[in-house]
Amino acid sequence: MRHTAAIGARLRLATWNVNSLAVRLPQLLEWLAVQAETAPVDAIVLQETKLTDDKFPQAELAAAGWQVQCFGQKTYNGVALLSRTPAEAVSRNIPGFADEQARVIAGTLPCGPGAGGLRVIGAYVPNGQAPGSDKFDYKMRWLRALRDWLREELAAHPRLVLMGDFNIAPEDRDVHDPVAWQDQIHCTPEERGRLRELLALGLVDAFRLFEQPPRSWSWWDYRNLAFRKNQGLRIDLALVSAALQPEVRGCTIDKTPRRNERPSDHAPVLLTLGTGG
Repeated sequence: MRHTAAIGARLRLATWNVNSLAVRLPQLLEWLAVQAETAPVDAIVLQETKLTDDKFPQAELAAAGWQVQCFGQKTYNGVALLSRTPAEAVSRNIPGFADEQARVIAGTLPCGPGAGGLRVIGAYVPNGQAPGSDKFDYKMRWLRALRDWLREELAAHPRLVLMGDFNIAPEDRDVHDPVAWQDQIHCTPEERGRLRELLALGLVDAFRLFEQPPRSWSWWDYRNLAFRKNQGLRIDLALVSAALQPEVRGCTIDKTPRRNERPSDHAPVLLTLGTGG
């Protein structure tokens, strides 16, 4: 395992499924402000914004110093990329994959060493509902299309991070009760197989580059006091490219917002990058 080291320039990225930005905007702004007091976030990708682009809170976020790229739809899904510096070469959804659902946003941040900047892709992977369902088949097709597109993205952007709500728990240690969840949605061999195909492109799960507290989850069901009992799953991930891996200095889950009144059922995941000694 690698451990955090003292470094020079740092860059902090985050991902958070906010489960309705209309409801959670004050919590998002408060969380970003708290982070800014110690270690500011430079860019964050959001999932389940559940807003059409014309309803997106552009003014409120701009007033807080954020450049906004959004891609939404009414009631469901919706993704966004917020950054301190304007994102370039922004794209939405998976090119060549016909999809009416707003699930992917990508942009290049002009930061870090070398030419080309840092490619940040925010993704909201389909839930899949249940093995054998039409929605599960859609999830499998979607993940295969994501893999094929990512192969091209990695060739064009060696310094790349794919962050978001994957709706897949990578391993049994990412599940509070592996026996109960065996072969259930988020934990099926098929889903984990698709995730391994993404990793086989040269990506690595940044969270697992470091020693982590046991029973570390990023999602807890609203029901059955799951958060209070710490019965959750780790399904919000940050995958980094091989070229970017040497810059990874930390990856953590911040459970604090899950304690809010009317919280999202997900917690933010933070990725710290850095260069220098």
